[in-house]
Amino acid sequence: MADPHAGTTPPRPGFELDTARLEPWLSAHVEGFRGPLEVRQFSGGQSNPTYLLVTPQRRYVLRRKPPGQLLASAHAVDREYRVITALGRHTDVPVARSFALCTDDAVIGTWFYVMEHVDGRIFWDAGFPEVSREDRPLYFDALNAAIASLHNVDYVAADLGDFGKPGGYFARQIARWSKQYREDAAAGRVAAMERLIEWLPAHIPPGEEASVVHGDYRCDNVVFHPTEPRVLAILDWELATIGHPLADFGYHLMTWRMPPLGVAGLAGRDFAALNIPTEDEYVAAYCRRTGREGIPHLDFYVAFCFFRLAGICHGIRGRVIRGTAVSARAREHAKTVEAIAALAWEQAERAEQTV
Repeated sequence: MADPHAGTTPPRPGFELDTARLEPWLSAHVEGFRGPLEVRQFSGGQSNPTYLLVTPQRRYVLRRKPPGQLLASAHAVDREYRVITALGRHTDVPVARSFALCTDDAVIGTWFYVMEHVDGRIFWDAGFPEVSREDRPLYFDALNAAIASLHNVDYVAADLGDFGKPGGYFARQIARWSKQYREDAAAGRVAAMERLIEWLPAHIPPGEEASVVHGDYRCDNVVFHPTEPRVLAILDWELATIGHPLADFGYHLMTWRMPPLGVAGLAGRDFAALNIPTEDEYVAAYCRRTGREGIPHLDFYVAFCFFRLAGICHGIRGRVIRGTAVSARAREHAKTVEAIAALAWEQAERAEQTV
Protein backbone atom coordinates (compact mmCIF):
# COMPACT_ATOMS: atom_id res chain seq x y z
CA MET A 1 0.00 0.00 0.00
CA ALA A 2 1.28 3.47 -0.88
CA ASP A 3 2.35 5.70 1.99
CA PRO A 4 -0.60 8.11 2.57
CA HIS A 5 1.88 10.73 3.80
CA ALA A 6 4.29 10.39 0.87
CA GLY A 7 5.79 13.69 -0.24
CA THR A 8 5.09 15.36 3.11
CA THR A 9 6.99 16.12 6.28
CA PRO A 10 6.11 17.70 9.60
CA PRO A 11 5.73 21.46 9.03
CA ARG A 12 9.09 23.12 8.53
CA PRO A 13 10.37 25.60 11.15
CA GLY A 14 8.60 28.91 10.70
CA PHE A 15 5.73 27.29 8.74
CA GLU A 16 3.88 25.58 11.57
CA LEU A 17 0.08 25.97 11.82
CA ASP A 18 -1.76 26.79 15.04
CA THR A 19 -4.06 23.76 15.12
CA ALA A 20 -5.81 25.04 18.26
CA ARG A 21 -7.15 27.91 16.12
CA LEU A 22 -7.31 26.10 12.80
CA GLU A 23 -9.36 23.08 13.82
CA PRO A 24 -12.38 25.06 15.13
CA TRP A 25 -12.34 27.18 11.97
CA LEU A 26 -12.36 24.06 9.79
CA SER A 27 -15.24 22.61 11.79
CA ALA A 28 -17.24 25.80 11.23
CA HIS A 29 -16.44 26.35 7.53
CA VAL A 30 -15.58 23.05 5.83
CA GLU A 31 -18.52 20.81 5.07
CA GLY A 32 -18.22 17.45 6.83
CA PHE A 33 -14.99 18.26 8.66
CA ARG A 34 -14.43 16.36 11.90
CA GLY A 35 -11.17 16.14 13.85
CA PRO A 36 -8.84 15.25 15.37
CA LEU A 37 -6.46 16.96 12.94
CA GLU A 38 -2.92 16.06 11.90
CA VAL A 39 -0.97 18.56 9.79
CA ARG A 40 1.79 17.66 7.32
CA GLN A 41 3.59 19.95 4.85
CA PHE A 42 4.14 19.09 1.20
CA SER A 43 7.65 19.35 -0.20
CA GLY A 44 6.23 21.30 -3.18
CA GLY A 45 4.29 24.57 -3.01
CA GLN A 46 7.37 26.80 -2.84
CA SER A 47 5.46 30.02 -3.40
CA ASN A 48 2.35 29.31 -1.37
CA PRO A 49 3.14 26.75 1.36
CA THR A 50 0.88 23.72 1.01
CA TYR A 51 -0.24 21.33 3.73
CA LEU A 52 -1.93 17.95 3.99
CA LEU A 53 -4.69 17.96 6.59
CA VAL A 54 -5.38 14.44 7.86
CA THR A 55 -8.50 13.44 9.77
CA PRO A 56 -9.93 9.99 10.53
CA GLN A 57 -12.59 10.46 7.82
CA ARG A 58 -10.73 12.14 4.95
CA ARG A 59 -7.80 14.27 3.85
CA TYR A 60 -7.75 17.88 2.71
CA VAL A 61 -5.18 20.30 1.30
CA LEU A 62 -4.54 23.77 2.72
CA ARG A 63 -2.77 26.47 0.67
CA ARG A 64 -1.63 29.63 2.47
CA LYS A 65 0.31 32.79 1.85
CA PRO A 66 3.86 32.45 3.20
CA PRO A 67 4.75 34.27 6.40
CA GLY A 68 6.93 37.36 6.30
CA GLN A 69 7.21 40.43 4.07
CA LEU A 70 5.59 39.85 0.65
CA LEU A 71 5.30 41.67 -2.66
CA ALA A 72 1.85 43.25 -2.82
CA SER A 73 0.60 41.38 -5.91
CA ALA A 74 2.07 37.96 -5.08
CA HIS A 75 0.70 34.85 -3.32
CA ALA A 76 -2.96 35.57 -4.11
CA VAL A 77 -4.58 32.52 -2.54
CA ASP A 78 -7.98 34.20 -2.85
CA ARG A 79 -7.58 34.23 -6.64
CA GLU A 80 -6.54 30.57 -6.61
CA TYR A 81 -9.65 29.75 -4.62
CA ARG A 82 -11.91 31.74 -6.92
CA VAL A 83 -10.68 30.18 -10.16
CA ILE A 84 -10.81 26.55 -9.02
CA THR A 85 -14.25 27.16 -7.52
CA ALA A 86 -15.57 28.66 -10.76
CA LEU A 87 -14.00 26.02 -13.00
CA GLY A 88 -15.25 23.24 -10.75
CA ARG A 89 -18.81 24.54 -10.83
CA HIS A 90 -19.13 25.58 -14.46
CA THR A 91 -16.70 23.59 -16.63
CA ASP A 92 -15.18 20.16 -17.21
CA VAL A 93 -11.62 21.39 -16.56
CA PRO A 94 -10.10 18.97 -14.01
CA VAL A 95 -9.67 20.77 -10.67
CA ALA A 96 -9.82 19.82 -7.00
CA ARG A 97 -13.06 20.63 -5.19
CA SER A 98 -12.75 23.82 -3.14
CA PHE A 99 -14.25 24.05 0.36
CA ALA A 100 -13.52 27.37 2.04
CA LEU A 101 -11.40 30.54 1.94
CA CYS A 102 -10.14 32.30 5.08
CA THR A 103 -9.16 35.99 4.93
CA ASP A 104 -8.79 36.36 8.70
CA ASP A 105 -5.09 36.54 9.60
CA ALA A 106 -5.94 35.72 13.22
CA VAL A 107 -6.53 32.03 12.42
CA ILE A 108 -3.06 30.95 11.23
CA GLY A 109 -1.36 34.29 10.55
CA THR A 110 -2.07 34.51 6.79
CA TRP A 111 -4.93 34.02 4.34
CA PHE A 112 -5.51 30.44 3.23
CA TYR A 113 -7.99 28.14 1.52
CA VAL A 114 -8.93 24.49 1.81
CA MET A 115 -9.62 22.06 -1.04
CA GLU A 116 -10.03 18.32 -1.39
CA HIS A 117 -7.00 16.05 -1.50
CA VAL A 118 -7.01 14.29 -4.88
CA ASP A 119 -5.53 10.81 -4.71
CA GLY A 120 -3.34 10.08 -7.70
CA ARG A 121 0.14 10.38 -9.15
CA ILE A 122 2.32 13.44 -9.69
CA PHE A 123 5.22 13.04 -12.10
CA TRP A 124 8.28 15.22 -11.44
CA ASP A 125 10.14 14.14 -14.59
CA ALA A 126 8.55 15.40 -17.81
CA GLY A 127 9.70 12.27 -19.62
CA PHE A 128 7.35 10.07 -17.56
CA PRO A 129 10.00 7.40 -16.88
CA GLU A 130 7.67 5.63 -14.43
CA VAL A 131 5.24 4.55 -17.16
CA SER A 132 5.77 2.11 -20.00
CA ARG A 133 7.13 3.24 -23.35
CA GLU A 134 3.87 2.11 -24.96
CA ASP A 135 1.71 4.19 -22.63
CA ARG A 136 3.91 7.30 -22.56
CA PRO A 137 2.21 9.10 -25.48
CA LEU A 138 -1.14 8.72 -23.70
CA TYR A 139 0.13 10.74 -20.74
CA PHE A 140 1.36 13.51 -23.01
CA ASP A 141 -1.98 13.48 -24.80
CA ALA A 142 -3.82 13.78 -21.47
CA LEU A 143 -1.68 16.81 -20.57
CA ASN A 144 -2.43 18.32 -23.97
CA ALA A 145 -6.17 17.71 -23.64
CA ALA A 146 -6.32 19.29 -20.17
CA ILE A 147 -4.67 22.57 -21.16
CA ALA A 148 -6.74 22.73 -24.35
CA SER A 149 -9.93 22.25 -22.30
CA LEU A 150 -8.92 25.20 -20.12
CA HIS A 151 -8.27 27.47 -23.11
CA ASN A 152 -11.59 26.48 -24.68
CA VAL A 153 -13.58 27.63 -21.63
CA ASP A 154 -16.05 30.49 -22.09
CA TYR A 155 -14.67 32.41 -19.12
CA VAL A 156 -17.58 34.85 -18.96
CA ALA A 157 -20.08 31.99 -18.74
CA ALA A 158 -17.85 30.42 -16.08
CA ASP A 159 -18.30 33.51 -13.86
CA LEU A 160 -14.74 34.69 -14.48
CA GLY A 161 -15.50 37.69 -16.68
CA ASP A 162 -13.77 40.08 -14.26
CA PHE A 163 -10.93 37.73 -13.30
CA GLY A 164 -8.48 39.68 -15.49
CA LYS A 165 -8.23 42.13 -18.37
CA PRO A 166 -8.77 40.47 -21.76
CA GLY A 167 -6.52 42.76 -23.81
CA GLY A 168 -2.88 43.88 -23.68
CA TYR A 169 -1.78 40.77 -21.80
CA PHE A 170 1.83 40.65 -23.00
CA ALA A 171 2.49 44.35 -22.43
CA ARG A 172 1.11 44.14 -18.89
CA GLN A 173 2.94 40.93 -18.04
CA ILE A 174 6.27 42.16 -19.38
CA ALA A 175 5.85 45.37 -17.38
CA ARG A 176 4.83 43.45 -14.25
CA TRP A 177 7.75 41.02 -14.26
CA SER A 178 10.19 43.75 -15.25
CA LYS A 179 8.98 45.83 -12.29
CA GLN A 180 9.22 42.93 -9.84
CA TYR A 181 12.69 42.08 -11.12
CA ARG A 182 13.88 45.67 -10.71
CA GLU A 183 12.30 46.13 -7.29
CA ASP A 184 14.01 43.04 -5.89
CA ALA A 185 17.50 44.49 -6.00
CA ALA A 186 18.76 42.11 -3.32
CA ALA A 187 18.39 39.21 -5.77
CA GLY A 188 20.90 40.83 -8.14
CA ARG A 189 21.00 42.04 -11.74
CA VAL A 190 21.13 39.66 -14.74
CA ALA A 191 22.45 40.81 -18.13
CA ALA A 192 20.07 38.69 -20.21
CA MET A 193 17.08 39.97 -18.21
CA GLU A 194 18.13 43.54 -18.90
CA ARG A 195 18.26 42.82 -22.66
CA LEU A 196 14.89 41.03 -22.60
CA ILE A 197 13.21 43.91 -20.76
CA GLU A 198 14.08 46.06 -23.79
CA TRP A 199 13.48 43.45 -26.54
CA LEU A 200 10.17 41.90 -25.53
CA PRO A 201 7.90 45.00 -25.60
CA ALA A 202 9.15 45.83 -29.10
CA HIS A 203 8.31 42.39 -30.53
CA ILE A 204 4.81 41.61 -29.22
CA PRO A 205 2.89 39.82 -32.02
CA PRO A 206 -0.22 41.51 -33.43
CA GLY A 207 -3.72 40.38 -32.49
CA GLU A 208 -5.57 39.79 -29.24
CA GLU A 209 -6.90 36.56 -27.70
CA ALA A 210 -8.26 35.91 -24.23
CA SER A 211 -8.90 32.82 -22.15
CA VAL A 212 -8.40 31.55 -18.62
CA VAL A 213 -4.67 30.90 -18.32
CA HIS A 214 -3.09 28.77 -15.61
CA GLY A 215 0.30 30.43 -15.64
CA ASP A 216 2.41 27.47 -14.45
CA TYR A 217 1.15 24.46 -16.39
CA ARG A 218 3.58 21.54 -16.33
CA CYS A 219 3.52 17.85 -15.46
CA ASP A 220 4.32 18.30 -11.76
CA ASN A 221 1.33 20.63 -11.31
CA VAL A 222 -1.05 17.90 -12.47
CA VAL A 223 -2.51 14.94 -10.59
CA PHE A 224 -2.99 11.86 -12.76
CA HIS A 225 -5.31 8.95 -12.04
CA PRO A 226 -3.54 6.29 -9.92
CA THR A 227 -3.36 3.81 -12.80
CA GLU A 228 -4.69 5.51 -15.95
CA PRO A 229 -3.33 8.21 -18.31
CA ARG A 230 -6.03 10.63 -17.19
CA VAL A 231 -5.71 14.04 -15.52
CA LEU A 232 -7.78 14.28 -12.33
CA ALA A 233 -6.78 17.78 -11.21
CA ILE A 234 -4.63 20.71 -12.26
CA LEU A 235 -2.92 22.23 -9.21
CA ASP A 236 -1.21 25.50 -8.24
CA TRP A 237 -3.36 28.26 -9.73
CA GLU A 238 -1.53 31.19 -8.11
CA LEU A 239 -0.65 32.81 -11.45
CA ALA A 240 -4.03 32.21 -13.11
CA THR A 241 -5.79 35.13 -14.79
CA ILE A 242 -7.54 36.08 -18.02
CA GLY A 243 -4.74 36.27 -20.54
CA HIS A 244 -3.41 35.11 -23.87
CA PRO A 245 -3.74 31.32 -24.27
CA LEU A 246 -0.55 31.12 -26.34
CA ALA A 247 1.42 32.57 -23.44
CA ASP A 248 0.06 29.74 -21.31
CA PHE A 249 0.74 27.10 -23.94
CA GLY A 250 4.17 28.59 -24.63
CA TYR A 251 5.05 28.23 -20.95
CA HIS A 252 4.05 24.58 -21.07
CA LEU A 253 6.00 24.13 -24.30
CA MET A 254 9.21 25.35 -22.65
CA THR A 255 9.56 21.77 -21.42
CA TRP A 256 10.66 20.71 -24.93
CA ARG A 257 13.41 23.36 -25.01
CA MET A 258 14.66 23.16 -21.44
CA PRO A 259 17.32 20.97 -19.86
CA PRO A 260 16.65 19.78 -16.27
CA LEU A 261 17.35 23.13 -14.57
CA GLY A 262 15.55 22.38 -11.33
CA VAL A 263 12.28 21.90 -13.22
CA ALA A 264 11.16 19.26 -15.67
CA GLY A 265 12.84 19.48 -19.08
CA LEU A 266 13.10 17.37 -22.24
CA ALA A 267 15.83 19.10 -24.23
CA GLY A 268 18.47 16.66 -25.46
CA ARG A 269 16.44 13.50 -24.97
CA ASP A 270 15.89 10.84 -27.65
CA PHE A 271 12.19 11.38 -28.40
CA ALA A 272 11.89 8.39 -30.73
CA ALA A 273 13.57 5.98 -28.32
CA LEU A 274 11.45 7.19 -25.41
CA ASN A 275 8.26 7.38 -27.52
CA ILE A 276 7.73 11.01 -26.56
CA PRO A 277 5.96 13.34 -29.02
CA THR A 278 8.17 15.94 -30.65
CA GLU A 279 7.46 19.61 -30.12
CA ASP A 280 5.90 19.84 -33.59
CA GLU A 281 3.63 16.85 -32.90
CA TYR A 282 2.56 18.25 -29.54
CA VAL A 283 1.83 21.68 -31.00
CA ALA A 284 -0.23 20.08 -33.79
CA ALA A 285 -2.36 18.18 -31.24
CA TYR A 286 -3.04 21.38 -29.29
CA CYS A 287 -3.95 23.20 -32.49
CA ARG A 288 -6.43 20.47 -33.44
CA ARG A 289 -8.08 20.70 -30.03
CA THR A 290 -8.32 24.50 -30.06
CA GLY A 291 -9.23 24.98 -33.71
CA ARG A 292 -5.97 26.55 -34.86
CA GLU A 293 -4.18 26.10 -38.16
CA GLY A 294 -0.84 26.76 -36.49
CA ILE A 295 0.99 29.11 -34.10
CA PRO A 296 2.86 31.95 -35.80
CA HIS A 297 5.40 33.76 -33.57
CA LEU A 298 5.82 30.65 -31.40
CA ASP A 299 9.42 31.58 -30.56
CA PHE A 300 8.29 34.93 -29.14
CA TYR A 301 5.79 33.21 -26.86
CA VAL A 302 8.43 30.79 -25.58
CA ALA A 303 10.96 33.63 -25.13
CA PHE A 304 8.42 35.57 -23.09
CA CYS A 305 7.70 32.50 -20.97
CA PHE A 306 11.37 31.81 -20.26
CA PHE A 307 11.70 35.48 -19.27
CA ARG A 308 8.76 35.16 -16.91
CA LEU A 309 10.15 31.93 -15.43
CA ALA A 310 13.48 33.66 -14.86
CA GLY A 311 11.54 36.42 -13.12
CA ILE A 312 9.77 33.88 -10.91
CA CYS A 313 13.09 32.25 -9.96
CA HIS A 314 14.59 35.70 -9.36
CA GLY A 315 11.74 36.35 -6.92
CA ILE A 316 12.42 33.01 -5.21
CA ARG A 317 16.08 34.00 -4.90
CA GLY A 318 14.97 37.20 -3.20
CA ARG A 319 12.83 35.25 -0.74
CA VAL A 320 15.71 32.87 -0.03
CA ILE A 321 17.92 35.86 0.75
CA ARG A 322 15.21 37.36 2.99
CA GLY A 323 14.61 34.02 4.71
CA THR A 324 10.96 33.57 3.67
CA ALA A 325 11.79 30.62 1.37
CA VAL A 326 13.95 28.11 3.18
CA SER A 327 13.50 24.75 1.45
CA ALA A 328 16.24 23.02 -0.50
CA ARG A 329 14.07 23.18 -3.61
CA ALA A 330 13.68 26.93 -3.30
CA ARG A 331 17.46 27.29 -3.04
CA GLU A 332 17.86 25.18 -6.20
CA HIS A 333 15.40 27.38 -8.11
CA ALA A 334 17.29 30.46 -6.92
CA LYS A 335 20.44 29.17 -8.62
CA THR A 336 18.82 28.89 -12.07
CA VAL A 337 18.05 32.55 -12.80
CA GLU A 338 21.00 33.26 -15.10
CA ALA A 339 20.65 29.98 -17.03
CA ILE A 340 16.90 30.44 -17.62
CA ALA A 341 17.36 34.07 -18.63
CA ALA A 342 20.01 32.94 -21.13
CA LEU A 343 17.53 30.41 -22.56
CA ALA A 344 14.98 33.23 -22.91
CA TRP A 345 17.47 35.29 -24.89
CA GLU A 346 18.21 32.29 -27.12
CA GLN A 347 14.51 32.11 -28.02
CA ALA A 348 14.47 35.84 -28.73
CA GLU A 349 17.37 35.42 -31.13
CA ARG A 350 15.59 32.46 -32.73
CA ALA A 351 12.46 34.63 -33.15
CA GLU A 352 14.55 37.28 -34.90
CA GLN A 353 15.84 34.68 -37.36
CA THR A 354 12.36 33.42 -38.27
CA VAL A 355 10.80 36.82 -38.96
